[in-house]
Amino acid sequence: MTDTNTIEAFKLDKTSVQFSETKTEPDLFTPGEETSSSVDNAARESGDATVRRALSSYEIGAKLRSLRLKKKIALVDLGKHTGLSASMLSQLENGKLVPTLPTLARIAMVFDVGLDHFFGDRRRTKLFSIVRAQDRMKFPDRPTSTKPDFWFESLAYSAQDKSLQAYLAEFPERNGSEVREHSHEGAEFLHVMGGTVAIRYQDEEFVLRQGDSVYFDASEPHSYRGLAAEPCKALVITTPPRP
Repeated sequence: MTDTNTIEAFKLDKTSVQFSETKTEPDLFTPGEETSSSVDNAARESGDATVRRALSSYEIGAKLRSLRLKKKIALVDLGKHTGLSASMLSQLENGKLVPTLPTLARIAMVFDVGLDHFFGDRRRTKLFSIVRAQDRMKFPDRPTSTKPDFWFESLAYSAQDKSLQAYLAEFPERNGSEVREHSHEGAEFLHVMGGTVAIRYQDEEFVLRQGDSVYFDASEPHSYRGLAAEPCKALVITTPPRP
């Protein structure tokens, strides 16, 4: 860090998603970095806000303030230990700034706690997580793809220890040679909300229209492709393998 009074921009790595962990090599995604020419500037700019909103649920600032008051350390004194200004520490405590991991690690060492102190034991002990429509982000199936097989939005990204994954998916029109098969552990459920999509499974293609649903073992290679100019929209739910 070249300036101890400056917190670096927060970056998030995003692996390639096929509605769940897949057997393909991961790609990296960083908010603010262009992934496809069809992703507009407004969507990218909203990414940082979404990441900050997700981090705010951990109440890092409140935990930092609680530690400082418990140790009876003034902001100025904490600043001397961490190399951060009292003003910046105050903004961290009030949730106006989100610390990077190096900054948080430095603060954690001052208080002799692990990083898990800031990311565990949240105030809400019962799992209840709301994701607002305007807070969702749309991603291509592969960040490096210029012509994605599908786009997806995570419907429960802020919930921890989920027993299922839920997505809103959009399948643009494609021919069979343009899409690739993938697989992942667990089961998958897809419900078509609008349009028409073809699902290839065990070397056979099945056509689903609005109102149709399918449930299948996702460890078998499968692929999807929209069949009309208007993209097909579907609700997709994946679950981990049974114990």
